[in-house]
Amino acid sequence: MSRLRGAATALALILAPIFVPTGAPAQVSDEVVKVGVLTDLSGPYADFAGPGSVAAARMAAEDHGGRVLGKPIEVIGGDHQNKPDVGAALARRWIDTDRVDMVIDMPNSAVALAVQQVGRERNRIIVNTSAASTEITGRQCSPVGFHWVLDSYALTSGITRAVMGQGGKSWYYLTVDYEGGYAQERGSEAVVNALGGKVMGRARHPLNTADFSSFLLQAQSSRAQVVALANAGTDTVNAIKQAGEFGLTKQGQRLVGFFVNITDIKALGLPTAQGVVSVDAWYWDQDEETRAFAKRFAERHKGLMPTQYQAGVYSGVRHWLKAVEAAGTDEAMAVAAKMRALPVNDVFAKNGQVRADGRHVHDVHLVEVKRPEESKGPWDLYRVVATIPGEQAFRPLAEGGCPLVKP
Repeated sequence: MSRLRGAATALALILAPIFVPTGAPAQVSDEVVKVGVLTDLSGPYADFAGPGSVAAARMAAEDHGGRVLGKPIEVIGGDHQNKPDVGAALARRWIDTDRVDMVIDMPNSAVALAVQQVGRERNRIIVNTSAASTEITGRQCSPVGFHWVLDSYALTSGITRAVMGQGGKSWYYLTVDYEGGYAQERGSEAVVNALGGKVMGRARHPLNTADFSSFLLQAQSSRAQVVALANAGTDTVNAIKQAGEFGLTKQGQRLVGFFVNITDIKALGLPTAQGVVSVDAWYWDQDEETRAFAKRFAERHKGLMPTQYQAGVYSGVRHWLKAVEAAGTDEAMAVAAKMRALPVNDVFAKNGQVRADGRHVHDVHLVEVKRPEESKGPWDLYRVVATIPGEQAFRPLAEGGCPLVKP
């Protein structure tokens, strides 16, 4: 019972419903269409998801007009505390008691997989935006489950190929000790082996590690050309900062981050992070539309630019609301069919497609952190090196093992 009470207290950032008049008839299960943003509000993933994800979801509700099928849209937020049991319990409470119609975000793959199972059992749409495991659309795929932004395949395969093409043949992995980290490591290692490279070693570290010195010493002594960070959030920030203190890059090793976000680079500063290579699905400074969205977001969220995952929450909520309108109901299976049928066209993606396994396929970008003298402003942090088409960035449909995909 204490765990359930803890999950209940995690119901935070409850945002008021947004009302805009409309004449559409109601075809929904109750008097409110409710979105639950299940995220990390205060832990290692709070900066790239967290309260900013809740803000992005609210923007999506407002931009849809505040109502869908004649009913008001309400957005609530809750903290899964990076614990699968807490996340699953909170999702069940939201669905069974609070009548939540869709759950989105879920940084932390173990939490995401647990919540996707709840959605399958309860027939509710689950949209994972911030988790990395390809199992979400692989063997554990769900008819009402979706993966919206990046996964471990997209995070690792393109960047590994690019770095190997530039001469990085030997690799050492510094990996967070849970499924999201393992998946990143596996995806990159498969490419290294396929292209004739060599894995020099690996080290596993606990989530939310403050001191990486012993792990970095192992990476340094391996003499690998590339040290790859298969982690995220504050773990990535701490690892990059301490790698600089150990002089890894000065000694010729290249630092690659599989799950780097713009908030990480901002926290580190360009003198420390310059030259780090990563993959990003969305960058605020791409064009006039993204810059306008980023400005609106910053006005709501402490002056911060949105991360790719927060922009993905906006996109996932918008697409779900469009699908509810198109289906004429909020019933999960009917809405899921429309989500797969409709193209994704918004500030996050152009002509994105949702496959049978629930994978949203869209272009992604290979980016490199700028040198301090190249930056023209406080958030001018990336140089886009290349754009990888979605059909190349994501795992082929036939290779995932999703039971929903017919041979």
